[in-house]
Parts: sequence; C-alpha cells; structure tokens
Amino acid sequence: MTETADALRDYYANIIDSVGDGVLVTDLEGIVTLMNPAAEELTGMSRRQVQGHPFRIPFHDAPVLVEMVERTAVTGMNISDYENIVLMTGGHPTPVNAATSPLLVGSGERIGVILIIRDLTNVRELERAVRQSDRLSSLGTLAAGLAHEIKNPLGGIKGAAQLLERELSDESEMREYTRIMLKEVSRVNRIVEELLALTSPRKLRVEAVNLHRIIGDLCKLQRRAVGDRKVIILQQFDPSIPSFLADEELLIQVFLNLIKNAVEAVGEVGLIRIVTRVHADYRMTQQGERRTRMVAVDISDDGPGIPKEQQEQLFTPFFTSKATGTGLGLVICQKIVTEHRGILKVQSSPGKGTVFTVMLPLIQ
Repeated sequence: MTETADALRDYYANIIDSVGDGVLVTDLEGIVTLMNPAAEELTGMSRRQVQGHPFRIPFHDAPVLVEMVERTAVTGMNISDYENIVLMTGGHPTPVNAATSPLLVGSGERIGVILIIRDLTNVRELERAVRQSDRLSSLGTLAAGLAHEIKNPLGGIKGAAQLLERELSDESEMREYTRIMLKEVSRVNRIVEELLALTSPRKLRVEAVNLHRIIGDLCKLQRRAVGDRKVIILQQFDPSIPSFLADEELLIQVFLNLIKNAVEAVGEVGLIRIVTRVHADYRMTQQGERRTRMVAVDISDDGPGIPKEQQEQLFTPFFTSKATGTGLGLVICQKIVTEHRGILKVQSSPGKGTVFTVMLPLIQ
C-alpha cells in the first residue's frame, strides 16, 4: 500500500513538474510546499529559496501575488486571469498572468492555495505585432495616394533635366547641376517605390525554400562586400530545420537588409552571428490548420547597440539613424515577415550590440 501511495505521489509530482506554467502551492499559513521548474524559471528563484518559507518573504517584490494568495487562503475564493503583474527575472521584466484557487482534499476541506503563473511575453509580442500591422494598414491608403501623386511630377522633372543635360556642352558647369538633379530625382523615386511596396498588397509566391541556402549565399556576398574591414560573419545553423513554404524572393530581401544593417553597425571591426533554431515556445495557429512550429533566425552584432528611445521607433516609417537611409527598410522587412504570419523583433542594449530575430511558421 505504501509503495502504491509513493508511486502515485511520484506520478502526480511528475505531472506538476511537466506543466509549462508556473505552479506554486502553499498551506493555509502561507508556507510554500511545492514549486515546479516552470515557476523557478519565471520567478528566477529556486525551490531551495522558496519551499518551506512564507510566500510573502521571497515574493515581497510582487505584492499583487501575495495579496492573491492570502485572500484565497482566507476566503477560499478563486481569483483568475489577473494580468497586470510584472516579475523581474534575471533583471528583466516579465509580464505574467496569475490565478489562485483553493487546494481541497477529498472531503472538501481546504488545506492550501494553488497559484498558477503564465508567461505573457509571447502574447504581448504578438499583440504588438498586430498593432503595428494595423498602423501600417491605416497608413497605406494615404501613402499610396501620395506616392502616385508624387510620381507624376517627378517624371516631368526627370525628363526636363535630361533634356537640359543634352543641350549643355561637356565643359559647361551647369552639367554638374543637372547631374545632381537627376541623382536626387532617382533618390526620391526610390523612396516612392519603397513606399508603394510597403502599402500595396502582394500575393506571396509560395514554394519550398531552403532557409540555410538563402542565408549562406547572402553571407558569402556580405563577406566580399566588407573588403579589408575586420568583420567576421559566423553561421550556426540547426541541421534539423527542413525546407518550408515561403516566398523566397521576399525572404532574401528581409535577410539581406538585416545582415547589411548588422555589417554597417559593427563598422571596421566586429562580429556578426547568425543562428537558426526551432522556437519551441511559439506555435502559430490558423483556422482550419493544425498548430505550426516556428523557425527563428537570430542576426546579432557586437556593435554600439540601439538606444531604448530609438528602439520604439525602429519600425516607424521614415525613421532612420543613417545619413542616407529612407527609414523604410525595416518597415518593409516587418511587413514581409507579417505577410508570412511571422514575427520580427529586436533586442538591444547600448554598448552590448543588437539582435534581430525573425520567426517564421514551419509550414511544409
């Protein structure tokens, strides 16, 4: 009988340890009696630090959780879906959802409190991606009309400048002015074309693409482009990632832009690391389809990093920190990734470099 009870206890303990959400259990006095690995990871505290201690001591920095546990212990009421909670995990804020419920024995007697904590980081990132997509959609109608209105007079200016250039002799100083005019017209035209590409809907030409071949070819080109600069580009590819369905031409545009940005960020000397992996924490679900795993591509550099205030504007049209940039490159990249039902995000700290992560659904 004892062996059966021990086996059953181990069985339930394994279930709790395998749950992806954080689980903590306290008795009615508030002493923590159980903590699973997910809770350790979310809180940044080990079982040794927490179990056997009053809940309010290790969680004094999270008064909302303390209040929830104590209220459930006293009243026996369920408190669910409380989302305005942020835990500091390893110095980084982690948004979480929390719920408490009474722990009951077979007779119905309350003997403790169960606290469930769920990491909302991925949810918040998805919400942020949706909001950005909505903003671009709203901008689209206005930008498309404006772009078409600009292209018409732009063509007239270019034609007039070309005719003027033909009338001038090779020795004329005015030819330099016409050359500048044509150059600037071409620059404005490029901005207009990028704007139209950003706002106009496109139908993806989906086919099986080899992600590692695409990135590998782009890395070869960039290694040649750096010339004599001491810039190292490292590739760390997960060989288990198969070919998946995507628009190859558009993915080339995305990764070329991100790799070139990384090369420009490091300057004369630096390290760029490109890592591919299957992202187990994300699953993309589409109505009528089964849940799909995500492939993640991290493009990191050890450059100067991006200030916090600029990170918020990176995916805003026409925002750029480059002297010759249009401020549309990253916005177009995000649009392409969104069209693939993926996510583009950035992590950066001044002096510690930058990591751009592209996540795409692994659809075969």
